[in-house]
Amino acid sequence: MAESKKNYYDILGVSKNATQDEIKSAYRKLALKYHPDRNPGDEAAAEKFKEVNEAHTVLSDEQKRKQYDFELEHPGMGGMGGGNPFSGGNPFSEGFGDFGDIFSSIFGGGFGGGAQRQAPARGANIEQTIRLSFLDAIKGCSKEISYFRNEPCKSCNGTGAKGGTAFQKCPRCGGVGTIRRQANSIFGATIQVSACPDCGGTGKKVLEKCPDCSGKGYVRNQTRFTINIPAGVDSDSSLRKRGYGQAAPNGGEPGDLYLYFQIEPHKLLKRQDKDLYVTVPISYRTAVLGGKIQVPGIDDTQELVVPAGTSSGTRFCIRGKGVRTVNGTGNLYVDVQIDIPEKLTREQAKKLNEFEDSVPLKSCDNMQRYSNNLSALYGRKVDKQ
Repeated sequence: MAESKKNYYDILGVSKNATQDEIKSAYRKLALKYHPDRNPGDEAAAEKFKEVNEAHTVLSDEQKRKQYDFELEHPGMGGMGGGNPFSGGNPFSEGFGDFGDIFSSIFGGGFGGGAQRQAPARGANIEQTIRLSFLDAIKGCSKEISYFRNEPCKSCNGTGAKGGTAFQKCPRCGGVGTIRRQANSIFGATIQVSACPDCGGTGKKVLEKCPDCSGKGYVRNQTRFTINIPAGVDSDSSLRKRGYGQAAPNGGEPGDLYLYFQIEPHKLLKRQDKDLYVTVPISYRTAVLGGKIQVPGIDDTQELVVPAGTSSGTRFCIRGKGVRTVNGTGNLYVDVQIDIPEKLTREQAKKLNEFEDSVPLKSCDNMQRYSNNLSALYGRKVDKQ
């Protein structure tokens, strides 16, 4: 009995109808969770990281995903088994010829045309998270980035051949990187074009491997550089640096580096897009008589005039003092909260009662309306509370 097939949708925790954005988001979270740098020596995490990358490689490519979905729904049509159906070999080779190449023709490869050299595979992307302070994210800053990656071998120029020249034209494909053959399948006679198995689609066959990279075409080195982070980035922002990902075998195009941001919270301010929010305590006297208060801002405190008779929970807006972004500058919103003293001396309580008794009900609009409504509901006069 064939080995049960891995379900890449289950591995990423997404539905079969998931969009590419949902697949990418799920992959990012799991890749960060199980990344070897975060789980040194954890073999289970390393295996999970491998599975997550394998699932993303297939589901993020529309053509591979279509092939995978077909085999998932028709398990008897091919010999994928439980491994990665696209990492090597032909997943649809059992009983129907080169079935994978048929699908390549159906979903974008075409049926005719001359043989063309298959471009070398592109290097994998690298994702890294950068921690930023609240104000650095708003104002922008410079950060030094350091990580390990596979870089093209300088000794062989990424070819994997000694001196960069110890290779010859592949005799099987004649240097074009692909082979063509006719196969009969349930769809009829089809001309199939696939990568040459001898040279992996490069059109070249290495005669002597480069001693510095053992024929891989790349070496693992530490990369360091300083990057300028623009003002206004947020936790959902990202930056891409082209060509700073993993090197590709056979001299292919290197992948990219994606930088994501983890923003540390501020002690007082909160951010929503380009607007800032803060809650400021004010005294009972300031709420009643009005006054000036100091509000935290990006570069310095801002002065806000609180009018007399301000209620607790009142929101004020200081325009243009929010986050500056490419889409404009936001505002600073200030919610005032009356700070009620918890403990009073007998003398203070006496004075507060005398003050309260001296204030007529009609001078307190909210209390007056509440008292009138309460009296109307129950048919009797309700004194000031």
